Amino acid sequence: MKRQEMPFEQEQDEKGRKLDRRMFLAGGLVLAGASLAGCQTYPGLPDQAELPDEEFDYAAAYAALPDGDYTWPTINYKSFDRQYWRQVVEYKTREKPGTIIVDPYNNFLYWTLGNKKALRYGIGVGKAGFAWSGDALIRVKREHPIWRPPREMIARKPSLERYWVNGYPAGLRNPLGARAMDLWQGATDTLYRIHGTNQPTSIGKSVSSGCIRMWQQDVIDLFGRVPLRTKVIVLAKDPNAEA
Repeated sequence: MKRQEMPFEQEQDEKGRKLDRRMFLAGGLVLAGASLAGCQTYPGLPDQAELPDEEFDYAAAYAALPDGDYTWPTINYKSFDRQYWRQVVEYKTREKPGTIIVDPYNNFLYWTLGNKKALRYGIGVGKAGFAWSGDALIRVKREHPIWRPPREMIARKPSLERYWVNGYPAGLRNPLGARAMDLWQGATDTLYRIHGTNQPTSIGKSVSSGCIRMWQQDVIDLFGRVPLRTKVIVLAKDPNAEA
Protein backbone atom coordinates (compact mmCIF):
# COMPACT_ATOMS: atom_id res chain seq x y z
CA MET A 1 0.00 0.00 0.00
CA LYS A 2 1.41 3.33 -1.09
CA ARG A 3 2.11 5.78 1.77
CA GLN A 4 0.00 8.88 1.49
CA GLU A 5 2.13 11.94 0.86
CA MET A 6 1.64 14.77 3.36
CA PRO A 7 1.95 18.41 2.41
CA PHE A 8 5.46 19.83 2.67
CA GLU A 9 4.50 22.32 5.41
CA GLN A 10 2.85 19.60 7.53
CA GLU A 11 5.82 17.26 7.04
CA GLN A 12 8.25 19.96 8.16
CA ASP A 13 6.03 20.77 11.16
CA GLU A 14 5.87 17.08 12.13
CA LYS A 15 9.67 16.76 11.88
CA GLY A 16 10.08 19.88 13.98
CA ARG A 17 7.84 18.52 16.71
CA LYS A 18 9.77 15.24 16.79
CA LEU A 19 13.07 17.11 16.88
CA ASP A 20 11.85 19.38 19.67
CA ARG A 21 10.67 16.36 21.67
CA ARG A 22 14.03 14.59 21.26
CA MET A 23 15.89 17.74 22.30
CA PHE A 24 13.58 18.18 25.32
CA LEU A 25 14.16 14.61 26.45
CA ALA A 26 17.90 14.85 25.90
CA GLY A 27 18.01 18.15 27.73
CA GLY A 28 16.07 16.66 30.61
CA LEU A 29 18.53 13.82 30.85
CA VAL A 30 21.44 16.24 30.78
CA LEU A 31 19.87 18.37 33.48
CA ALA A 32 19.08 15.32 35.57
CA GLY A 33 22.64 14.10 35.17
CA ALA A 34 23.99 17.49 36.14
CA SER A 35 21.69 17.56 39.14
CA LEU A 36 22.85 14.14 40.27
CA ALA A 37 26.46 15.03 39.66
CA GLY A 38 26.00 18.19 41.69
CA CYS A 39 24.47 16.38 44.64
CA GLN A 40 26.94 15.98 47.48
CA THR A 41 26.55 13.38 50.15
CA TYR A 42 28.32 13.69 53.47
CA PRO A 43 29.03 11.17 56.20
CA GLY A 44 27.25 11.28 59.51
CA LEU A 45 23.72 11.94 60.66
CA PRO A 46 20.84 12.85 58.33
CA ASP A 47 19.42 16.39 58.19
CA GLN A 48 22.67 17.93 59.33
CA ALA A 49 23.54 21.55 58.63
CA GLU A 50 25.09 22.57 55.34
CA LEU A 51 28.85 22.67 55.28
CA PRO A 52 30.53 26.08 55.34
CA ASP A 53 31.40 27.44 51.90
CA GLU A 54 32.64 30.72 50.41
CA GLU A 55 29.33 32.42 51.20
CA PHE A 56 28.94 31.00 54.69
CA ASP A 57 27.35 33.42 57.16
CA TYR A 58 29.73 33.38 60.12
CA ALA A 59 27.86 36.16 61.89
CA ALA A 60 24.77 33.93 62.01
CA ALA A 61 26.77 30.79 62.84
CA TYR A 62 28.36 32.42 65.88
CA ALA A 63 25.41 34.54 66.98
CA ALA A 64 23.66 33.96 70.32
CA LEU A 65 22.12 30.50 70.12
CA PRO A 66 18.87 29.54 71.90
CA ASP A 67 19.13 25.93 73.05
CA GLY A 68 16.36 24.61 75.26
CA ASP A 69 16.46 26.41 78.60
CA TYR A 70 19.66 28.25 77.70
CA THR A 71 20.95 30.77 75.20
CA TRP A 72 24.65 30.44 74.46
CA PRO A 73 26.33 33.83 74.08
CA THR A 74 27.56 35.32 70.82
CA ILE A 75 31.14 34.44 69.90
CA ASN A 76 33.31 37.40 68.97
CA TYR A 77 34.83 35.27 66.23
CA LYS A 78 36.49 38.18 64.41
CA SER A 79 38.85 38.64 67.35
CA PHE A 80 40.32 35.17 66.67
CA ASP A 81 42.63 34.03 63.91
CA ARG A 82 40.45 32.92 60.99
CA GLN A 83 42.07 29.47 61.05
CA TYR A 84 40.02 28.66 64.15
CA TRP A 85 36.69 29.42 62.49
CA ARG A 86 34.60 26.44 61.39
CA GLN A 87 35.57 25.72 57.77
CA VAL A 88 36.15 23.05 55.13
CA VAL A 89 39.85 22.54 54.37
CA GLU A 90 42.14 20.31 52.37
CA TYR A 91 43.09 17.33 54.51
CA LYS A 92 44.80 14.14 53.43
CA THR A 93 44.14 11.01 55.45
CA ARG A 94 43.63 7.30 54.91
CA GLU A 95 40.81 7.25 57.45
CA LYS A 96 37.25 6.71 56.31
CA PRO A 97 34.93 9.72 55.86
CA GLY A 98 33.19 10.51 59.13
CA THR A 99 36.26 9.98 61.32
CA ILE A 100 37.22 12.62 63.89
CA ILE A 101 40.93 13.40 64.10
CA VAL A 102 42.08 15.58 66.99
CA ASP A 103 45.35 17.47 66.61
CA PRO A 104 45.96 18.82 70.13
CA TYR A 105 49.34 20.27 69.13
CA ASN A 106 47.89 22.73 66.62
CA ASN A 107 44.47 23.21 68.26
CA PHE A 108 42.39 21.67 65.48
CA LEU A 109 39.67 19.03 65.29
CA TYR A 110 38.99 17.52 61.86
CA TRP A 111 35.86 15.68 60.76
CA THR A 112 36.84 13.87 57.59
CA LEU A 113 34.63 14.22 54.52
CA GLY A 114 36.52 12.17 51.93
CA ASN A 115 38.00 13.48 48.67
CA LYS A 116 40.90 14.97 50.65
CA LYS A 117 38.55 17.32 52.53
CA ALA A 118 37.65 17.79 56.18
CA LEU A 119 35.50 20.08 58.26
CA ARG A 120 37.89 21.77 60.68
CA TYR A 121 37.12 23.40 64.02
CA GLY A 122 39.36 25.36 66.34
CA ILE A 123 39.80 23.83 69.80
CA GLY A 124 41.35 24.60 73.15
CA VAL A 125 43.36 21.82 74.77
CA GLY A 126 43.66 21.24 78.50
CA LYS A 127 46.30 19.16 80.22
CA ALA A 128 44.06 16.13 80.00
CA GLY A 129 44.03 16.65 76.25
CA PHE A 130 47.73 15.79 76.12
CA ALA A 131 47.51 12.98 78.67
CA TRP A 132 45.88 10.48 76.32
CA SER A 133 46.23 9.63 72.64
CA GLY A 134 45.09 6.79 70.44
CA ASP A 135 41.86 5.49 68.89
CA ALA A 136 38.47 5.41 70.56
CA LEU A 137 34.76 5.54 69.80
CA ILE A 138 32.13 8.03 70.85
CA ARG A 139 29.99 5.84 73.09
CA VAL A 140 28.07 8.56 74.93
CA LYS A 141 26.65 11.85 73.65
CA ARG A 142 25.23 14.26 76.20
CA GLU A 143 23.17 17.39 75.74
CA HIS A 144 23.50 19.93 78.55
CA PRO A 145 25.85 17.62 80.49
CA ILE A 146 26.59 17.83 84.19
CA TRP A 147 30.26 18.09 85.16
CA ARG A 148 31.96 16.03 87.84
CA PRO A 149 35.43 17.32 88.78
CA PRO A 150 38.22 14.74 88.76
CA ARG A 151 39.74 13.76 92.07
CA GLU A 152 43.07 15.42 91.31
CA MET A 153 41.28 18.72 90.74
CA ILE A 154 39.38 18.32 94.01
CA ALA A 155 42.71 17.71 95.75
CA ARG A 156 43.94 21.07 94.46
CA LYS A 157 40.66 22.82 95.18
CA PRO A 158 38.73 21.07 98.01
CA SER A 159 35.71 23.36 97.57
CA LEU A 160 34.84 21.33 94.47
CA GLU A 161 34.14 18.25 96.62
CA ARG A 162 30.47 19.25 96.79
CA TYR A 163 30.15 18.53 93.05
CA TRP A 164 31.57 15.01 93.25
CA VAL A 165 28.33 13.19 94.03
CA ASN A 166 25.71 14.98 91.95
CA GLY A 167 27.97 16.96 89.62
CA TYR A 168 27.92 20.58 88.58
CA PRO A 169 24.50 21.36 87.08
CA ALA A 170 24.00 22.04 83.40
CA GLY A 171 23.92 25.65 82.29
CA LEU A 172 25.91 28.61 81.05
CA ARG A 173 28.59 28.24 83.74
CA ASN A 174 29.05 24.50 83.36
CA PRO A 175 32.65 23.66 82.32
CA LEU A 176 31.43 21.08 79.76
CA GLY A 177 29.20 23.61 78.06
CA ALA A 178 26.37 22.76 75.70
CA ARG A 179 27.39 19.24 74.64
CA ALA A 180 29.82 16.49 75.57
CA MET A 181 30.98 13.43 73.63
CA ASP A 182 32.66 10.74 75.74
CA LEU A 183 35.34 8.51 74.25
CA TRP A 184 35.57 4.84 75.10
CA GLN A 185 37.92 2.00 74.19
CA GLY A 186 35.85 -1.15 74.34
CA ALA A 187 34.25 -1.22 77.80
CA THR A 188 36.68 1.33 79.21
CA ASP A 189 35.88 5.01 79.53
CA THR A 190 39.04 6.90 78.60
CA LEU A 191 37.73 9.91 80.57
CA TYR A 192 38.57 11.89 77.44
CA ARG A 193 35.86 14.31 76.33
CA ILE A 194 35.08 16.56 73.41
CA HIS A 195 32.93 19.30 74.90
CA GLY A 196 31.87 22.93 74.88
CA THR A 197 33.41 25.63 77.00
CA ASN A 198 32.25 28.64 78.99
CA GLN A 199 35.63 30.23 78.27
CA PRO A 200 35.52 31.03 74.54
CA THR A 201 38.86 32.85 74.63
CA SER A 202 40.57 29.52 75.38
CA ILE A 203 40.06 28.33 71.77
CA GLY A 204 43.38 28.12 69.96
CA LYS A 205 45.28 27.81 73.23
CA SER A 206 46.66 25.28 75.67
CA VAL A 207 44.84 25.69 78.97
CA SER A 208 45.16 24.40 82.51
CA SER A 209 42.29 21.94 82.62
CA GLY A 210 39.75 20.06 80.52
CA CYS A 211 40.11 17.83 77.48
CA ILE A 212 39.11 19.16 74.06
CA ARG A 213 37.17 22.42 74.26
CA MET A 214 35.07 23.88 71.46
CA TRP A 215 32.97 26.98 71.10
CA GLN A 216 29.40 26.19 72.10
CA GLN A 217 28.11 26.84 68.58
CA ASP A 218 30.79 24.54 67.14
CA VAL A 219 30.29 21.66 69.55
CA ILE A 220 26.54 21.80 68.85
CA ASP A 221 27.31 21.74 65.12
CA LEU A 222 29.62 18.74 65.44
CA PHE A 223 27.18 16.99 67.80
CA GLY A 224 24.51 17.24 65.09
CA ARG A 225 26.76 15.59 62.51
CA VAL A 226 28.40 12.62 64.22
CA PRO A 227 26.56 9.46 65.30
CA LEU A 228 27.39 7.23 68.23
CA ARG A 229 30.34 4.92 67.60
CA THR A 230 32.11 7.52 65.50
CA LYS A 231 35.82 6.72 65.43
CA VAL A 232 38.04 9.33 67.06
CA ILE A 233 41.81 9.48 66.66
CA VAL A 234 43.84 11.67 69.00
CA LEU A 235 47.28 12.26 67.51
CA ALA A 236 50.24 11.25 69.64
CA LYS A 237 52.64 13.74 68.03
CA ASP A 238 52.59 17.03 66.18
CA PRO A 239 51.97 16.24 62.47
CA ASN A 240 53.95 19.37 61.55
CA ALA A 241 56.99 18.42 63.60
CA GLU A 242 60.11 17.31 61.77
CA ALA A 243 60.72 13.57 61.85
